[in-house]
Amino acid sequence: MPTNRNALIRYKTIDACLQNRQRKWTLEDLIEKVSDALYEYEGIDKGISLRTIQADIQVMRSDKLGYEAPIIVVDKKFYTYADPNFSITKSPITQTDLIQMNEALSLLKQFKGFSHFEQLSEVVNKLEEHVYSAQEKRSSIIDFEKNENLKGLSFLDDLYHAILAKKALVITYKSFKARQEGVFIFHGWWLKEFKNRWFLVGKRRANESILHLALDRIQSLHISEDITYLPNDAIVQEEYYRNTIGVTVNNLRPQQIVLKFTPLHAPYVITKPLHHSQKVIEENERGLTIELALQINFELEKEILGFGDGVEVLAPLKLRKVIQGRLSRAFNYY
Repeated sequence: MPTNRNALIRYKTIDACLQNRQRKWTLEDLIEKVSDALYEYEGIDKGISLRTIQADIQVMRSDKLGYEAPIIVVDKKFYTYADPNFSITKSPITQTDLIQMNEALSLLKQFKGFSHFEQLSEVVNKLEEHVYSAQEKRSSIIDFEKNENLKGLSFLDDLYHAILAKKALVITYKSFKARQEGVFIFHGWWLKEFKNRWFLVGKRRANESILHLALDRIQSLHISEDITYLPNDAIVQEEYYRNTIGVTVNNLRPQQIVLKFTPLHAPYVITKPLHHSQKVIEENERGLTIELALQINFELEKEILGFGDGVEVLAPLKLRKVIQGRLSRAFNYY
């Protein structure tokens, strides 16, 4: 049976008390603290019974909710944790939970055409890795790419719920090029990650182009209850980004991009294609030549420049000259 909100408030309050070892806690003390918490959070002024607190302690001690809290009684009167560092908020997922997760994952694997399974699989792998590490007290086997110091991540949850609830946003934003921050109304349609950086995608006004706002440039935001939300009724994300690398999308048709890689870099490009449109034109001892159907944008240029002297742009001529110019300017720094 799912734990209701009042029970969770009781468990967390008892947990907070037992973590506080500067005081000795009797059942009467716990009853008082739990009653205060229920009144503060839920407005319940009936108090709580001794039997309820005793039952809560038994649940916390058991593996019913996965807590298995080491609650002991000292001098037949005072309640505390045998482990001073224990907290139910730090409790790992139980083995039963993990088994159920794996069963659900196995079920999803049966749906061959499930378009979001790859993303879900990655999430579960991360969670499984965290759980096993905690249970076996070992170093992590898998080191996932992360940037915990990235600015703006604190806005993710609010933005997600604003999009879900179809609410307009009032955002204070300062781009890298702007001298001062600006405040404007924004209608968020989806969130996108690229190269471990997050963007809010949407429009300021109906007759304007789609914008990508970097979360690390958002200074503040609040959800508006008064402004009419502008919904996305026509644009499908997968189609919108189909002909691009990154988040810079223009109205131009995709061009035929031909790149030649050295033998040293060829295996990396084969095993990790630059884009879903990648086709191999030629592969031999002199290297690898591929063709891509892409819009030319800043992110594509950065991707090519990232290979350094391991790649040559064969076509189109415009892109070849752009990369040549960037490399020439870079050479002048050395």
